[in-house]
Amino acid sequence: MKDQLKKLLFQHAPVRGEFVELSETWHQIQLHHGYPLPVTRLLGEMIGAAVLLSANIKFDGSLIMQVQGSGPVRLLVVECDSSLKIRATAKLAEDAVIKENATFTDLINPNGTGRFVITLDPHDKVPGQRPYQGIVSLDGESISRIIENYMKQSEQLDTRIWLAADSLVIRGLLLQKMPPETGPDGLAEKNDEDDKAWEHLLALASTLKTEELLETDIETLQHRLFWEEDLFAFDPVHPAFSCSCSREKVGNMLKMLGKKEIDDALKEQGNLAIHCDYCGKTYSFDPVDCAQLFTDNSSSEPPGPSVH
Repeated sequence: MKDQLKKLLFQHAPVRGEFVELSETWHQIQLHHGYPLPVTRLLGEMIGAAVLLSANIKFDGSLIMQVQGSGPVRLLVVECDSSLKIRATAKLAEDAVIKENATFTDLINPNGTGRFVITLDPHDKVPGQRPYQGIVSLDGESISRIIENYMKQSEQLDTRIWLAADSLVIRGLLLQKMPPETGPDGLAEKNDEDDKAWEHLLALASTLKTEELLETDIETLQHRLFWEEDLFAFDPVHPAFSCSCSREKVGNMLKMLGKKEIDDALKEQGNLAIHCDYCGKTYSFDPVDCAQLFTDNSSSEPPGPSVH
């Protein structure tokens, strides 16, 4: 079955939902990495969360989600654009020792100084426009809880997320309560029936166990959880792995370092090899390539051999 993101709209409750299921995309991402299983699970859950959030916002651009840690795992990064093209990576401490039963706190936030960062980077930025970025401390002991707390505090949206991942599959479910209607005074109107419907759906979804998420396809999960609910299911869309790195982008990055720094690096190394952490490609620049980067009339596409 194709990887898919499926949206749901509940007819008698102000609630929207989404299921995500990734196997081929997850396999493509893991081809370029060899993380220990606890890190694989964490990164997989974060990928699932990024797809769920990206599909839930009306935005033409990329959502970039980062967890910055102080434990054995120093960084988790997932980028998902509005067409659900995904790439992801993790960075471990050089001396990282990953225990098989390590918790999220053990891996990421042992001393409580970790941060969660969401960036929305528009595809068609106007001159001077900067990406929107939200930065908060890690409030929660799992990827799900951290994002739920972020959505409540930063976006004032009640959101619940259930995630599970192993080396084979990522699955997740998102439920979000839509903002209440406002009254003539401009204030949100309280609706007890809406609150009861939200709590009812949460109770159903909260029966999900990690093993069930890992072992059950989302069509079966949808029927199992919500078979009595009046809902509209949209046609699924299909996420996929894609890396946006290119020789031109790497060349522009080198130019930003400045000619002196590049010349010093060439003296030390002879050639520069820039490795993409997302897809595993290596871009090589010899002294001639680097010199041409700083030639005024050089083409926008740096010359030389492209990828190893």
